[in-house]
Amino acid sequence: MKAARLVVLGVAIAAGAVAAMLAGRSRPPEAPPPVAQLPALETVDVLVAKTDLQRGQLIEAAQIGWQAWPKAAANANFITRAARPNAATQFVHAIVRVPVASGQPVYDPMVVFAKGSGFMAAILPTGMRAIAMDVSPDSAAGGFILPEDHVDVLLTRHDKAAEKVNGGVEKIVSDTILRNIRVLAVDQALEEKSGQKVAVAKTVTLQVAPSQAEVLALARMQGTLSLALRSLTDSPNAGIEGETARTDVSAAINTVRFGVSSMSTVAR
Repeated sequence: MKAARLVVLGVAIAAGAVAAMLAGRSRPPEAPPPVAQLPALETVDVLVAKTDLQRGQLIEAAQIGWQAWPKAAANANFITRAARPNAATQFVHAIVRVPVASGQPVYDPMVVFAKGSGFMAAILPTGMRAIAMDVSPDSAAGGFILPEDHVDVLLTRHDKAAEKVNGGVEKIVSDTILRNIRVLAVDQALEEKSGQKVAVAKTVTLQVAPSQAEVLALARMQGTLSLALRSLTDSPNAGIEGETARTDVSAAINTVRFGVSSMSTVAR
């Protein structure tokens, strides 16, 4: 038995020696190729919204701040800390002109520096006026009119001149007195109908020229005013905002007061 054990031990030692020799002759593993170092991304600090900003709200200090932004992707309109280090303070209490999402850069055209004025006065173009009119679903396209839409204003009234000619027979006429008018705001209140809460517009605020404001105020006393919603495709082109300011006031007033048939000089 001792001789057998010695033989087994000798074989094991010999096998180990052979394995060690083979391992010594094998090549060492090759080192992995060096990883190429990417150039460091150059960034700039950009003024961004820290929370969602809604149209018309005042910006608070905690709602805006600086954020690193890839320099190559920075728009020329972006406000950088290097160019305007005090911008984060300057934008506090500015009025938001358009909705801004959290993380989106904030820059001058997005806000109005009203200096104490209301938002409506701040966004009105020079020379224009804001005038409100009462509406109902029946007189405001079923409640589908929203801010920034464009509308035509219609006047429905008694044609007193025709009634006199026809021996007092009632005659109702409807004319378009203003075209392509921008809607600035829609005042909405919740009303319950058929057990469901629905938003019903009560007042619509329109952007008009001073002469148009006079026509609208007079028309309100002469009959019922309605709004016709214009298509989004033709609103910017068919009588761009400002062109409707060329209203012939005297012709408009005469039309509203006396029922002149043609309204082209009033609406265009």
